[in-house]
Amino acid sequence: MPSFIADHPMLCALALILIDIAVWRLISVNLANWKLAARLVIFAVFSAVLFNDGMNPMQLAPYADNTALHLAATALQIGWWLFAARTLTVLLGALMMQRVGHTGRLLQDLMGAVIFLIAIIAALAYVLDLPVKGVLATSGAVAIIVGLALQSTLSDVFSGIVLNTTKPYQLDDWISIDGTEGRVTDIDWRATRLQTSQGSMAVIPNSLAAKAKIINFSRPADMFGLAVSVQVSPHARPQTVIEALERAMQGCRPLLAKPAPSVAFKTSASGGVEYEISGFVPAMTLKREVRNQLYDLAFRHLQAAGVGLLSATESSTPPAMSAARALLERSSIFSTLRQEEKDTFSQNMTLQTYRTGEVILPAGEVSDHLFIVESGVVSVMLIKAGHKFEAGRMGPGEVIGEAGILSDQAALADFSAKTFCTLYRIEKEYLKPCLDARHDISEAMRALLDFRLHAAQALTQEAPVVPVKKGFLHWLRNRGL
Repeated sequence: MPSFIADHPMLCALALILIDIAVWRLISVNLANWKLAARLVIFAVFSAVLFNDGMNPMQLAPYADNTALHLAATALQIGWWLFAARTLTVLLGALMMQRVGHTGRLLQDLMGAVIFLIAIIAALAYVLDLPVKGVLATSGAVAIIVGLALQSTLSDVFSGIVLNTTKPYQLDDWISIDGTEGRVTDIDWRATRLQTSQGSMAVIPNSLAAKAKIINFSRPADMFGLAVSVQVSPHARPQTVIEALERAMQGCRPLLAKPAPSVAFKTSASGGVEYEISGFVPAMTLKREVRNQLYDLAFRHLQAAGVGLLSATESSTPPAMSAARALLERSSIFSTLRQEEKDTFSQNMTLQTYRTGEVILPAGEVSDHLFIVESGVVSVMLIKAGHKFEAGRMGPGEVIGEAGILSDQAALADFSAKTFCTLYRIEKEYLKPCLDARHDISEAMRALLDFRLHAAQALTQEAPVVPVKKGFLHWLRNRGL
């Protein structure tokens, strides 16, 4: 093989270039280190072949007496400069990737362009023996003309460099640029691309982003603010409204405990009073869901406190209606009862109160009664691997104890008062005939029970352990090599 290389250096050099192209395309992107090592080895062998045959890239090509060989040697020497530029660019890119990640891609591209420009000028000077000063002067004039023609594009390019250097945002950050909100999916030479919450793509030129007001919702990490405003009657007592909204906040489990959510009075007018609930969630994708949940909880807790939202439709509930009767109207399970049935039903409901921390229904107990939450927040605790954890929270209108009523099953969870709670109790002896007579109510309660059983099973079952794939580099690190 060495004798073949010595006899046919140009053919071997060309083969090495083709092998490099093939290896670079065939090796997976996940094996970036192996791709880089293969390119370095091939470039070293390619350089050795050229220098060994006298084709020094720093000098004019040999074989001046043979035009075909001279042109082939010249092409290989120019190829050496371009091969060296590409190898150096890939090496610097791999080193920068470990330090700055994908956010430095624009800087890597700029450095690659500079390296290739230097390599081309060096090839012109050493291999072709052209007057570099004249080339640089001509290229400078051309650069001025091109620069004037591409002034807007160059402004985007240099603004992109500034953005990558100062890093006001990075890939996957949720940001707002001049009111356009979305997740950063790409930062290239010309623009920043955002994927909006509606799923569309917003392309913002870097020159505009560098001058605009930027709000980065991803910093600090894992904390995203949200706010929900509600308007109530000006005749409602503020303390009653604030306490109801605070219970709504406590009933919304996705809200972060630190920083603590808060309720604040905003504005007052003759038409109504506006209050704002503000808090934080751990992920941007939760904002819409939590806002909807928080507004629903605010509506229910205000309704339980006797305060209605101005944006809500007028209720058909008579003003003289008892609290128990009004609760049946709001209940999703018992709302289908006829009016006279609701009147009779409400007379067989007993009001009970629980202080914060008191157990309403312990796990393992077969309930002989049904609770309907009138006000307050109820915490639901499950056990997994011997440890208790909060699986959910309940609010006004929700029921507790349906398992014991329907099938004499024990409660799977502990139900306790997270705030001061008032609940209406309905005995099984009275409720059972009603369920037998009204299959729609029985089916609705059974569907609720099935949903809760499946949810409890999903939350308490042990997740399968996925074996971690360990590669060769992981084995070397563990061996201390």
